[in-house]
Amino acid sequence: MREPHSPTLRLRRLATELKQGRENAQLTVTQAGQALGWTASKISKIETTETKRISTADLDNMMDLYKITDPDKRRAMQALARDAKERGWWSKYREVFGDQALPDFEAEASVIRSFEGLVVPGLLQTPEYARALFQGGRYTGPEDIERRIKARIARREILTKFNPVRLRVVMDEAALRRMIGSREIMAEQMRHLLYMAQLPNIDVQLLPFAAGSHAALAAPFSILEFPDQMNPPIVHVGTVTDSVFFEQPGDVERYSATFGDIQGTAISTSQTATFIGELAESLESTT
Repeated sequence: MREPHSPTLRLRRLATELKQGRENAQLTVTQAGQALGWTASKISKIETTETKRISTADLDNMMDLYKITDPDKRRAMQALARDAKERGWWSKYREVFGDQALPDFEAEASVIRSFEGLVVPGLLQTPEYARALFQGGRYTGPEDIERRIKARIARREILTKFNPVRLRVVMDEAALRRMIGSREIMAEQMRHLLYMAQLPNIDVQLLPFAAGSHAALAAPFSILEFPDQMNPPIVHVGTVTDSVFFEQPGDVERYSATFGDIQGTAISTSQTATFIGELAESLESTT
């Protein structure tokens, strides 16, 4: 079975290649449009990914104009165009993820660094914990809750697939202390955290209450990095109604610095495992 990929990242990569090709050909957007019999706006929308689908004929015409003649290069760019047209598994959960779906980027990420202050990160949640979490919010019907749980569980495949993503998580102690559902649910969630933390691609660190004020006393966030240098890192910040993505280098750098600060303040992975294990035992002893 083919590894999941990100149509959005493939489209961005193709747009970057085309922009570089035009610039190497020393053509302006207007000149390229005139040569192809198109408007400058059409060229601009392709280069900024506003145009989501590029036909084979249009792509061939652009590569011809830009003198991109290497057969392997042309085949690779056509493959990017085909991949960009595909729909990921997350497209059927649009009401859950919104127009810009986080799994679209997670599918191709090589490293994810994530901070969570109030709850266990979605990628590390058990189905029962997620269900209790959703039930604690605004009233939602049982069918919708089950769809949300299925979507959340499907995201976890990036942690255990072949060549899995490297996940670096820092959680505030409040995320483990807050009672979501019952003690049984919390005990199971703690045991699941311990199991996941033993995987070689996952690190979990705790920011204890004793640390006091720290650099991330704000919204939770994730920094996603990709193996291809043409795909720069992005930051995802979840909100009540939507997801916000930051792509400007300055924004990414500030979030990276913040993550570095809190990672330095957090206790070690082994100390965190001991803390979670003791918390699980405490929960189990009183159930």
